[in-house]
Amino acid sequence: MISVAAELAGVHPQTLRIYERKQLIRPQRSGGNTRLYSDADIERLRLIQRLTQDEGVNLAGVMRILEMQCEIDELRSQLEAERARVRRLERERLQAERARHVRTALVRVHRGPVARRETE
Repeated sequence: MISVAAELAGVHPQTLRIYERKQLIRPQRSGGNTRLYSDADIERLRLIQRLTQDEGVNLAGVMRILEMQCEIDELRSQLEAERARVRRLERERLQAERARHVRTALVRVHRGPVARRETE
């Protein structure tokens, strides 16, 4: 609820309403339209407070910082997905190479040099 969230974040409930109007925070709503704040919402409120009170960032700056944080999180997620794809492709390449080596047999020719024979 808004009063509990305000206390946990160290702000006035009216400040939370302002943040919501400016779309800095988007609490869930109950069936009775009561604001419901998650732990993540409270952490976000604390971050907003640190930026505005300790760092002197205005709300427009806070909005931009939060947008950039979302972009960074998305890029990190994409990077991890690409790293996983590269690891999978590398495993597949190594497996294909091992399979190719298994199919290549060394055959000793009677009284002659070693010859390679491709098998399918």
